[in-house]
Parts: sequence; structure tokens; C-alpha cells
Amino acid sequence: MSFFDNTRKPVGVGGRMMVSAMNLGHRALADWGFGALDVQPDAMVLDCGCGGGANIAKPLKKCPAGKVMGIDYSEVSVKSSRRLNRKAIEAGRCEVYQASAAELPFEDARFDLVTAFETVYFWQDPVRCFGEVRRVLKPGGAFFICNECGGDNQKDDKWTEIVDGMKIYNDAQLADMLTQAGFGDIRCRKNKKGWMCVAARKNA
Repeated sequence: MSFFDNTRKPVGVGGRMMVSAMNLGHRALADWGFGALDVQPDAMVLDCGCGGGANIAKPLKKCPAGKVMGIDYSEVSVKSSRRLNRKAIEAGRCEVYQASAAELPFEDARFDLVTAFETVYFWQDPVRCFGEVRRVLKPGGAFFICNECGGDNQKDDKWTEIVDGMKIYNDAQLADMLTQAGFGDIRCRKNKKGWMCVAARKNA
């Protein structure tokens, strides 16, 4: 296992280094992505692939009367997320679980918003995972994907050679898979850096 494989599933010392680096390195992307989100202050939010926990902390601030859950299939990431968001967990406003996006450990129609920052690259069956996201969303709820690699820059292909199991999707591919999973009202936004946000809605 190479150090860069920790982007997929952080483990051990290298994994702990990676989640710390991701919290810092993805800050600008997260700020850009969250800037486009219109979420109610009492929203129930789920962050899939929560990594080091920074993208749990952001919706906690945007939703002061709400609750934020996080899942990651890396034990290292879960521990890091729990440490970073310890006060919110103690206050009953946050929970973090070790789980897979393919089998979300939540009942149907629980969340107003589900986010996935820099993580769908590693979902082995995206349509199945998107279907799980749709299942746990309330009618009218939104799914928000934010990727630094938007699938239009060939230079990004180097990452798929370095990181085992990584696959980069463009907006059309994501829209097609989201449609297969039953989502509607699919919209995409990009910036000059090639970053991409895709938003989709579970129709009522």
C-alpha cells in the first residue's frame, strides 16, 4: 500500500497524516462548495466520507439548531472526525460512524441534506451508493457532491494511476448515475480551477 492510497482509506500512521493533510488541503474546496449551499438552520445533515471531520464542522456552524452525522469506512478517519467535533458530539449535535456509503446505517427519509466531498471517486458502485443516499433523504432533500477533479482535465488522470481504485467522473457521468438512482433537478457548477459541484434532489 502506497502513502497515497490513504486518500481512499486512511490506515495507521500514514492515514493519520493524510486525514490531517486533507482537512487543511481541502479547506478552499470546502469553502467554495459550502458557499453554494442554502440549508436551513435546523437541518439534519449527513456527510458521507467525512475524512478528518472538517466538513462536519462546517454544517454544524451553518445549522446551529440542526444535527450533523458523519460516516467513513476508515477507522482512522472516524477517530479523527470524533476528536475534531468532540464538543458537538458531547452536546448531542453530532454523531460519527464507521460505515460504507453502500449500506448507510440510517432509517429512510432522515436527512434534509447529504454531502460528499472528494469521496465519490472511491465508491465502487456509485449508482448503488447514490440509491442509498436517496433512501435516507427526506422528500425534497438534496444531495451535494463536490470534487476537486472535475473530469475535464487530463492532468487529473495521474491520480487514478497513483491511487488504487480511484475513478474520476465528469458532470455528465455523475448526472447519468444520479438519474439512474432516481434523483431529479440535477445541476452542476464549475470554476476556473476545474472544481465541480453537482447537486441533485429527491423529488417529493
